[in-house]
Amino acid sequence: MDIMGFLPSFGNFAFTIGAFIVALSVIVAIHEYGHYIVGRLSGIHAEVFSLGFGPVIWSRNDKHGTKWQIAALPFGGYVKFFGDSSAASGKDGETISTLSKEELRRTMHGAPLWARFLTVLAGPVFNFILSIILLTGLALATGVGTYPPVIEKVHALPDGLNELQAGDQLLAINGVKYPQAEYFYEFLETLPVARQLDYTVLRNGREITVSGPALSPTRVASVTPGWAAEKAGIKMDDVIMAIDGQDVFEFGQIIPLIEKSAGNPVVVKLWRDGQILEVTLKATQRDIPKADNSFETRYLMGVSGEFFFTPATRSPGLGEALSMGADRTWGIVTQSLSGLYHMVAGKISSCNISGPIMIAKISGQMASQGLVDFIFFIALLSTAIGLMNLFPVPVLDGGHLVFFAYEAVTGKPPSDGALRILMTVGLVLILSLMVFAVTNDLFCP
Repeated sequence: MDIMGFLPSFGNFAFTIGAFIVALSVIVAIHEYGHYIVGRLSGIHAEVFSLGFGPVIWSRNDKHGTKWQIAALPFGGYVKFFGDSSAASGKDGETISTLSKEELRRTMHGAPLWARFLTVLAGPVFNFILSIILLTGLALATGVGTYPPVIEKVHALPDGLNELQAGDQLLAINGVKYPQAEYFYEFLETLPVARQLDYTVLRNGREITVSGPALSPTRVASVTPGWAAEKAGIKMDDVIMAIDGQDVFEFGQIIPLIEKSAGNPVVVKLWRDGQILEVTLKATQRDIPKADNSFETRYLMGVSGEFFFTPATRSPGLGEALSMGADRTWGIVTQSLSGLYHMVAGKISSCNISGPIMIAKISGQMASQGLVDFIFFIALLSTAIGLMNLFPVPVLDGGHLVFFAYEAVTGKPPSDGALRILMTVGLVLILSLMVFAVTNDLFCP
């Protein structure tokens, strides 16, 4: 066996698993802390706060009598409240039957309905709060693009005259004035598909016209993990020069050529750091969300483009950044719900459900692209986990909230026997979904 040849693959695998554990641990810790702190403030005592499952590798007891621990299997966590029989929050009937009224109040099962409701709800809510905080922080750290844009950096392209410089502010393209932000996409559609365009810019206080490349050239800005482009070895900053012998120079030209391939192999000619390369790939059908939260199915290779330059940014105020963080979190929620609806209705493929293998792979990919991408992925995953936990399935937080709603209406909780049956059904559903998702990771294109 060639051990030296194996080491790079092992290093990539270890990095991927490490990134996945970090992302999941942050999200789980915040989720469980939400349960813990709201429970404590509501008068419910937490006996154990565990990050991970299995054998305990570190622990300490705090002044409130809670044992904080890190366990050997870092793929989840739990809070065990006083009166729970296990980490799954089952009732310890034998212990509860011996408690006084005051002691019973400190259990999850003897606390008032409002306290139990808020304690359970807090986990998903803290996931959403984490997403908003992270996305707000990213907006503050990376800034917001100026508009009309000012060029900060011009990206290298293989050919074509480019007289634009850092510091230029775009005023017009081919004589058409740069529009207000809300009309930008309509403006893009009016631009001709040409290698060279005339850019009117403000440079050193003077308005001049210079030549430059297509606004959105075929430079690869990102590569989607697990899709055809990544499998073929296409990387960020590659420039796509031709597809099956047909030259391309504007990103919009790629889409119809890949769609026309209908999943058959295509040869993609690339420019990478001055070198010409060719790769062969087979685009796969993917369900892509649209602006109205509907979906369209297209053949795609899994790359995205951007302008030929990096725009300068300005620092947003805290209020603006917070609004952006909240809007992006809400956008993730609405798009996820739309995707779920379309899958249940049979309008898009169930292969859109990703399991732990694909999530781990994306974790490693995002971490390798830099801290900003990795933090964004944590925010995305935190929102998804918070949303999933609100689904009305026994075992999940949403299932418990349904039980509480039943209790609020009828004046009494479901019987212990009914709860055991429902929790078993919920566990079977969750395990079935996990098996289905892992199958998708292994066999979906």
